[in-house]
Amino acid sequence: MSDSSSLSWEDFLKVEFRAGTIVHAEPNAQARKPAYVLKVDLGELGVKTSSAQITDHYLAAELIGKRVLCVCNFPPKRVAGVRSEVLVTGVHDEAGGVMLAEFPLAAPNGGRLM
Repeated sequence: MSDSSSLSWEDFLKVEFRAGTIVHAEPNAQARKPAYVLKVDLGELGVKTSSAQITDHYLAAELIGKRVLCVCNFPPKRVAGVRSEVLVTGVHDEAGGVMLAEFPLAAPNGGRLM
């Protein structure tokens, strides 16, 4: 990485990564590509909605209780008829499916990544 694309610690802190627990998941019937509407409990921030294209590796019922990493300070965005308030993070596998960034232990809802 060159110096011009390096990120300062202050820049990193601007991104509000927080732990949350998925408390509801259902298919998003309005999405062009298969997706779920998620409700994520973020502790003191409340329960927030997200639209996520994570259907390759997860069934809706299996998502309940998963502890995930979310970006909480993007402005809300309308995605396939859903007001998406947080970005649930993950990485693409070799086939392009998304694997969630999860916490294997009970991270507190709303806990901030540092």
